[in-house]
Amino acid sequence: MNSPDIKRQELSPHLQKNSPQITSQTHFRFDRKQDNQLSVQIKKHDFGQFVAREAVLDEEYWTAAWLRAETHLENRTDDRFADSYKKKFTEQEFNALKRQSETKLGQKSTCIVTVKKEHASERHTVLKSVVGTLDVSIRPFLHGETFPGEKVKAPIFHTAGTKIQYGYIANLCVAKSARRQGIARNMLHFAIDSAVSDGAEQVYVHVHRNNIAAQELYHKIGFKVVELASPQLSRDKMYLLCYRS
Repeated sequence: MNSPDIKRQELSPHLQKNSPQITSQTHFRFDRKQDNQLSVQIKKHDFGQFVAREAVLDEEYWTAAWLRAETHLENRTDDRFADSYKKKFTEQEFNALKRQSETKLGQKSTCIVTVKKEHASERHTVLKSVVGTLDVSIRPFLHGETFPGEKVKAPIFHTAGTKIQYGYIANLCVAKSARRQGIARNMLHFAIDSAVSDGAEQVYVHVHRNNIAAQELYHKIGFKVVELASPQLSRDKMYLLCYRS
């Protein structure tokens, strides 16, 4: 799911009932309350009634994965196998998120979630708190690349040097019930700032050519189409966009 869509479905009403049964991870506590103390030491961005930050709890990773499954299947409401596929998709996505969260040499991947702010009189469960998610990763350009995925002929010999790093954003999802409150825009700003602070000079994202709403959002933030990438992405009907710090 490399093309983020702005149009998203809300979390399934069956999520709270089904989630604990669709994984072998029996330590999940979907009724646990959000704990602000868990995120004291990590970067975050407060806006309105929400906070964008790095996912901390396994339950947050799982809920983010389920939201992505809902998004992936939002147009398959009549598919009788949709619920089964969502469960499988969620488990696979959760495991992928946990693997990606482990920093590798020269690479870093972070799952960002937007959660509802807590109030003294009202504390949300993790399950009902996560209303948006995206991934932001830091990667090095491969030798000869001028943009991610560029098809280049690698020379037989090349001199080793410091690799230029870039940021890459993927899997932007916002729950239907939380749309039109600036969540997607604020998550993107937070992701860009995080990538730049980690050393990226450019931040990239793929978007489907038919997703006009997403393109308009990215353009307002400052992303521009990478024209050199367009020919090789035409078959997939995708654009590669770039934000330069």
